[in-house]
Amino acid sequence: MLHRIVRMVFTEESKERFIQIFYQKQAFIQAMPGCISVDLMNDERDVHAMATYSLWNSEEDLEAYRHSDLFIETWKEVKPLFSEKAKAWSYTKHLPHEDH
Repeated sequence: MLHRIVRMVFTEESKERFIQIFYQKQAFIQAMPGCISVDLMNDERDVHAMATYSLWNSEEDLEAYRHSDLFIETWKEVKPLFSEKAKAWSYTKHLPHEDH
């Protein structure tokens, strides 16, 4: 399972627009093959920053979404709203039996 975090920073006006877009698209993103969930989170220290947290069955599912029309169209709409370049991280859960 892949955990994906994307941190974005906005101006006050563009943040409100991004929130609207996110909630318009959330169900469509969650309907993508391999997407378990996608949520929007507030940064506790920076009122202009937010993050999306999504859970995917695999990296291949995330990549298929990132090449989909839904992602491409949504990214074109939200990218101009950022006041800084978005940053993204992908993680898998560490299991106790894995080698260190």
